[in-house]
Amino acid sequence: MALLRSTVALACGVAGALCLSQAPEFSQQYRQRLGGALDELARVAVDFDADAAKNGLTREQALAVYQASDQQFLKDRGVRMASVLGRMELLSAQARWFETLPPLARPVALARGYDEALTSGAWRDYRPGLPLTVDGAVWAGAGFLAAAGLFGLASMPFARWKRRRQVRKAAQAHQAAQHKKPAPPRRPGRPTAA
Repeated sequence: MALLRSTVALACGVAGALCLSQAPEFSQQYRQRLGGALDELARVAVDFDADAAKNGLTREQALAVYQASDQQFLKDRGVRMASVLGRMELLSAQARWFETLPPLARPVALARGYDEALTSGAWRDYRPGLPLTVDGAVWAGAGFLAAAGLFGLASMPFARWKRRRQVRKAAQAHQAAQHKKPAPPRRPGRPTAA
């Protein structure tokens, strides 16, 4: 039974290593999408700022013009543009934070905050890769230890119960052996059966 438990723990560890080893690759693909999204959003912002400047307005003044309009269409466009610019600022901050982190810690940036559209796109197109970097190896090792450790913790009550059961059976067998009546002694002179 101990062999089975060790085998299952090893299998859980390998599965954890395979899963967590993909974290650096996924974060890299997310960063690529982040860069592409920022390029596109920056192009929209530059065009908007150019149109505003052509009319003697700053970005904030141009957004205020949208909001002050009597037409709902223009108000909606203003809200949409403000949303685009806000998203660009958030993604820019995330990209700067990614750059400050060492490569090993970049997958943690996704746990702190991520853009849902970028994450779902990266997940949809993601293809697992063989981690040939130090970062991938460290994440694989962490995944192995985490999964094997979780299995060990989850199976600990069962192992303890089984040990107690074995000790109880051994104690019962010992008690039964002590209470067993000894066989009657043989009488001298009586022939023994062959």
